[in-house]
Amino acid sequence: MFKLSPQDLKTNLLSGLTVALAMVPEAIAFALVAQVSPLTGLYAAFLVSLITSAFGGRPGMISGAAGSLAVVMVALVVEHGVEYLFAAVVLMGLLQLLFAALRLGKFIRMVPHPVMLGFVNGLAIVIALAQFEHFKVVDVDGNKHWLAGIALYGMIGLTALTMLVIYLFPKLTKAVPATLVAIVAVSLLTLGLDIETRTVGDLASIKGGLPAFHLPQVPLSLETLRIVLPYSLILAAIGLIESLLTLNLIDDMSDTRGRPNRECAAQGAANVVTGVFGGMGGCAMIGQSMINVNNGALHRLSGIATALFLLSFILFGSAMIERIPLAALIGVMFVVSEKTFEWGSFRLFGKVPRMDVFVGLLVAGVTVAADLAIAVFVGVIVSALAFAWEHAKHVRVTATQTPDGRKQYQVEGTLFFASAAEFQQQFVPAEDADEVEIDFGRARLMDHSAIEAVNALAERYQRAGKQLKLRHLSPDCLELLDKARNMIEVNYREDPHYHVADDKLA
Repeated sequence: MFKLSPQDLKTNLLSGLTVALAMVPEAIAFALVAQVSPLTGLYAAFLVSLITSAFGGRPGMISGAAGSLAVVMVALVVEHGVEYLFAAVVLMGLLQLLFAALRLGKFIRMVPHPVMLGFVNGLAIVIALAQFEHFKVVDVDGNKHWLAGIALYGMIGLTALTMLVIYLFPKLTKAVPATLVAIVAVSLLTLGLDIETRTVGDLASIKGGLPAFHLPQVPLSLETLRIVLPYSLILAAIGLIESLLTLNLIDDMSDTRGRPNRECAAQGAANVVTGVFGGMGGCAMIGQSMINVNNGALHRLSGIATALFLLSFILFGSAMIERIPLAALIGVMFVVSEKTFEWGSFRLFGKVPRMDVFVGLLVAGVTVAADLAIAVFVGVIVSALAFAWEHAKHVRVTATQTPDGRKQYQVEGTLFFASAAEFQQQFVPAEDADEVEIDFGRARLMDHSAIEAVNALAERYQRAGKQLKLRHLSPDCLELLDKARNMIEVNYREDPHYHVADDKLA
């Protein structure tokens, strides 16, 4: 951070200011979704952003109060109160620290690319849809309805103007982030022309003091643990999934590599601290992270600056920030949505396997309809099943008869749980010659199911009174095979060397 050039210093500070401005209405909105005070969301945005930016594994990634967590929190708050939420956030952080201690963050690299595409596109749609809520107002009966007349047209016009400035200003200069210029320009326009429009202050006041240390006021009992643990597990899972997938996305965009386990630890520490300082917890925010990355801010300073600007808004600048038109921030988030969406994914139709296209669409749809964690789990499971099904069809067994009357089989492909049954069906010991040889030189036995399939096959040939010889198996197979062990022909020069996934070798 201290080796930044003057240009990098300016880029990261201005980007931090831009991101902080965009985070204010988001933090307030998410707090209202969770049915807690706006300052609870703003404190979370400040603390989580500060700690993860300073100590996390992905410089340039922005974290804060997130909508994906808020929709889970609301049930706990409504049923048990905000103090139980603070306790759940602390436990959520401890679970994330445990996840980091076990070094499980690396497994995020196993998420298939179609799932990543679906995640990105789904969140881009979610970001865009969330902005339409700002075009609604609540009447005296508590019902929401759309703005109408001049109020609606004014919001649409200012939103469009914001987007136009963001797209066109970089053609003039890139010395200042276009998003910041757009927010300032639209704000000055509404103030100068005295245009009536909704502002940040219409959501809630952001004026407050420093976050104060506050241990959750809940009984230290097993009953409390029973209440908060299910929520903490879900929050920890959603938070880490969203954070690590965002980390992967920024890695791809910046051609750099983050550190998943370090990010897990920072997220956990941030949530523990947030929970004892009256915040609602948080995780990575893809929208704000995209603003930061698109501004070219890939240093820790940008996230730290975001946090400090947020705190300054709360302490000193609330009156000014509350006058910023919502339309300006809505326009920024619409541009973020457009730039986040992988438009190139449409060109993949007809060029990649249909299952990959289906998985991408499925993950995007579930992200919009349900939540991110469910979408990713569904996507990974469907991808794994599709992979297993496809590879199960690639086991081929060819048979030849030698002049001396022996039967020879050549096995090709991957033998594992999904292909084991098909493999066994290729052999009919009762109809085979008295001497049979099976060559596994072009095959791989990958798991316990494969080992048991070979064992079962050997037993079938024994019962039929046939002599069986197995060739070109890995030394691991020799250790694991039981009934077929005496039928293996060992040739250390020719036998392949690979490991079989089985607990017996652990």
